[in-house]
Amino acid sequence: MQHINREAQGRLKIGRPVAIIDIGSNSVRLVAYEGLTRAVTPIYNEKVLCGLGRHVATTGRLDDEAVDRALRALARFRVLCDTMNVSEVFVLATAAARDASNGPAFLEAAARACGRPISLLSGAEEARSSALGVIAGFYEPDGIVGDMGGGSLELVDVKGSRVGQGITMPLGGLALQDVSGGSLKKAQRIVRDALQRAPEYLENLHGRTFYAVGGTWRALARLHQAARDYPLHVMHGYIIDPEDGLDFLHLVEEADSKTLKDIESVSEARRPLLAYGAILLEEIIRLGEPKEVAISAFGVREGVLFDKLDLQTRERDPLLAAASDLNLLRSRSPRHGEELCGWTEAFIRSLNLPETQSDTRLRRAACLLADIGWRAHPDYRGEQSLNLIAYGAFAGLDHPGRAYLALSIFFRHEGLSPDKVSSRIKTLAGTKLLERARLLAALMRIAYPVSVAMEGVLPQAPLLARGNQVVLQLPAHMEPLANERLTGRLRSLGKLLNMAPVIEFI
Repeated sequence: MQHINREAQGRLKIGRPVAIIDIGSNSVRLVAYEGLTRAVTPIYNEKVLCGLGRHVATTGRLDDEAVDRALRALARFRVLCDTMNVSEVFVLATAAARDASNGPAFLEAAARACGRPISLLSGAEEARSSALGVIAGFYEPDGIVGDMGGGSLELVDVKGSRVGQGITMPLGGLALQDVSGGSLKKAQRIVRDALQRAPEYLENLHGRTFYAVGGTWRALARLHQAARDYPLHVMHGYIIDPEDGLDFLHLVEEADSKTLKDIESVSEARRPLLAYGAILLEEIIRLGEPKEVAISAFGVREGVLFDKLDLQTRERDPLLAAASDLNLLRSRSPRHGEELCGWTEAFIRSLNLPETQSDTRLRRAACLLADIGWRAHPDYRGEQSLNLIAYGAFAGLDHPGRAYLALSIFFRHEGLSPDKVSSRIKTLAGTKLLERARLLAALMRIAYPVSVAMEGVLPQAPLLARGNQVVLQLPAHMEPLANERLTGRLRSLGKLLNMAPVIEFI
């Protein structure tokens, strides 16, 4: 299959890795990405919880021990970036370095340690980058982005690709812990008073989505998943119902963190901040009344990279960009996946099956991902494809959509019986997407015995709905393909649609 590798290399121009070093109030983190693309994929991620912002609110200075830990981490990150042959390293600093009196001296030492200049983001720049991160990570976002760090909270309105004016407030986890003297009741009063001074953001949140950015809120979401026995342990795009969220957040505030289910998944250094994150999110929900809380794994770092893309690349659909990359890298013939998109679309149209814009992009993504498991043992292609997709690093995709994509390719390999897969992922997909996945899989199960995953074949063999029949049209020279295997799969599609299967030779 050498021609496939050459084609992929020729069409997928990712280039050398890029990296972000984020000097935050709580952690110093290095994330290296495969390249500067619309669908950025992390290849390395490491953080050190230094606590730079601890006590800044009361002392006005960065703690000496925290500074030492941060400088050691930055020196290590410099070596790692050199080892990975990173093309560009963007180093960012936020609230702690911005607010501390010894911040400038620290930034000079930090620049020497990591060997790169450091961009000190203002509160407005931090808010804008967080919003761009959400735009990079969600399909047509509409709501308020809230980025809770160790030192500050940024709020900014987003709608589609538009970023509103942002605001920053000293409501980070470490800052709240510091100024409240460890009193959760006092922290709640501080949060409530501060949020009431920014009414326009919470008024604009009503009935829209709150996009929660930041490690503390991701940790809370992980615990929420464990408490609800949620089947998909992926943070990005995880949705929390506000009413259920209030009950859970109140539990976090009242309970000893040691008693929370799956607390071991949260680092010991972050556990004391969970209650402060819960207080802040609870007040935002109570005052803003969002329709849902969406957890975002994309934030300032991804926003900075997104801002460096050209306009045409920014406008690409992040899900289809990622699916196209995987199609190029892992499919036997990448153009076959593209042809499968058109082949299935023609059938859907002939069936007069309504398809929304969201339905269309999911179907196209599934077609591009249909052959990524071909190298696995035949007995495990369905299972491995399901896992690759369900847990893949996709942006622009909610959890029901993940389930749909995973189920489509699972059924394509394992057959159409819904009993073959866990009821939990079927529940996550929902009835409509489950049936859509079975239908698309039925189409794929006809396409592959005809095309053998090679390009140029499907356009010669259209599949159409005509009256009460599903009709596969084969050129005369392909007549030998109409064996029991192919006719059996056409019958399965007919049974699914309550239509008669027909093969015509043209």
